[in-house]
Amino acid sequence: MAKKIVFLDRESLDATLKPFSFEHEYVEHESTWTPEDIVSRLQGAEIALINKVPMRADVLKQLPDLKLIAVAATGTDVVDKAQAKAQGITVVNIRNYAFNTVPEHVVGLMFALRRAIVPYANSVKRGDWAKSRQFCYFDYPIYDIAGSTLGIVGYGALGKSIAKRGEALGMKILAYDTFPQEGLSDFETVLTQSDVITLHVPLTPETKGLIGAAELKRMKKNAILINTARGGLVDEAALLEALKDGTIAGAGFDVVAQEPPKDGNILCDADLPNLIVTPHVAWASKEAMQILADQLVDNVEAFVAGKPQNVVEG
Repeated sequence: MAKKIVFLDRESLDATLKPFSFEHEYVEHESTWTPEDIVSRLQGAEIALINKVPMRADVLKQLPDLKLIAVAATGTDVVDKAQAKAQGITVVNIRNYAFNTVPEHVVGLMFALRRAIVPYANSVKRGDWAKSRQFCYFDYPIYDIAGSTLGIVGYGALGKSIAKRGEALGMKILAYDTFPQEGLSDFETVLTQSDVITLHVPLTPETKGLIGAAELKRMKKNAILINTARGGLVDEAALLEALKDGTIAGAGFDVVAQEPPKDGNILCDADLPNLIVTPHVAWASKEAMQILADQLVDNVEAFVAGKPQNVVEG
């Protein structure tokens, strides 16, 4: 019997899906936002492919045929996993696909902020260079990457990949993780001694608001904060205030608390020379998206074969 597969937000993945090998009916939708559409489109479906579509308890309860939610991402905070487990729905995710793209984005943000590339480029467009009495000007401080300290919060595969790049650039590495392993520092040390702090932990009740006003005040005044993980890890109002009053030197964010920020967002709306916000694209190199797409299909194939892989527990 053909299994019905529905991809609810196909436009979120700019890659080719290889064909499924088993008998199936495949339906895709460019985007799906409302609970009513989610329930309607998944009627009779055994397999749901999603990226950022929220699969909450009230939605899942209306989908008795659903057996698998295959998330086209590593983070699964969009899924009510307790309800899924209660209904016998397996949740799987993508792993170890962004080993180049996220670290490279982090390094890009680090260079752009430490060397003030964006504000200087914008100042040239404004005509400031043409008005300068000297061959250059020093409106924005520039700091070397070499010799600085890189603090990594979340020392999994991505954290370690970033550490290798930092070491190659001549940086000292301080890493923190709740999972015991060799070479870790405590969170306070990372917070107070790093020139650059980059976040790579999942969004959970324990990590929500991990960086707030108190933590920002303990950071170095010339430090920058980079977040390519989840927006909820940082108190955005506290961050904006810290950037304005010089508590920290800068921030580079690829994520915000609500995505997309249809009703506005204080970080996206801010016009500050020491803040860079990109639209959740750190993961999205062409190469990484194809690896993700291939693994997404592999996850579904493994589940159908009775050997599920990349299962998310709890």
